[in-house]
Amino acid sequence: MTRVLLVDDEPQILRALRINLRVRDYEVHVAATGAEALEVAGRYPPDLVILDLGLPDLDGVEVIQGLRGWTKAPIIVLSGRADSVDKVEALDAGADDYVTKPFGVDELLARMRAAVRRTGTAEDLPRIRLGDLVVDLAAKRVIRQAPVRAGGDAAGPDPAGTDLAGTGPAEDIRLTPTEWHLLEVLLRNPGKLLSRNQLLTEVWGPGYADATGNLRLYMAQLRRKLEPDPARPRWLITEPGMGYRYQPDPEGYQG
Repeated sequence: MTRVLLVDDEPQILRALRINLRVRDYEVHVAATGAEALEVAGRYPPDLVILDLGLPDLDGVEVIQGLRGWTKAPIIVLSGRADSVDKVEALDAGADDYVTKPFGVDELLARMRAAVRRTGTAEDLPRIRLGDLVVDLAAKRVIRQAPVRAGGDAAGPDPAGTDLAGTGPAEDIRLTPTEWHLLEVLLRNPGKLLSRNQLLTEVWGPGYADATGNLRLYMAQLRRKLEPDPARPRWLITEPGMGYRYQPDPEGYQG
């Protein structure tokens, strides 16, 4: 049973969500203040946190920072603050997703299921399929599998000399070290919205928080190399004003 901590100072929202989650077999704990949220989380370590930013005692970002000091449980922010600055601040503090009030319960439940599925999977399954590409995180290779003609013969030469699962010859897609690092950070956080500051700090370092041009350039380069249609990306998605996310296919992860 997934244990959920609901944090909101609006009693009607707490009640409605608690009812909806309990009938779906979630174990639910609630808190109406930031201090209470941290206390309850310590007594009943959550598998998932749904958190309002506008709490009466602590700002929600402070609660995120307090939780991130000891838990990797997904945190979904549920807030009436629609400004992108608030969203980026919450994501930089360690939130995994952001839902703006008013919200649909079905959408929230879908985001919860996705967040729970993501927990632990990226580290455990190092091969990721993007269409006809396979990204091998362990070997640090991106391989394009050639299509197989009728009759079983693969089309084209075999530059890499590699045959994946007997489906035909493959070729390596060459990435620069920076392109690889950026791709790896995105792939290890499937479905998670990563702010521009998060990506710049992770890939380039803490002194590059304002180098958004670098990020746009390298994202464009990755899309040209990996996406079937770089102008309409399928996997490397831009969230305007906030950042980027890797959107996996349902069967994107392999053993």
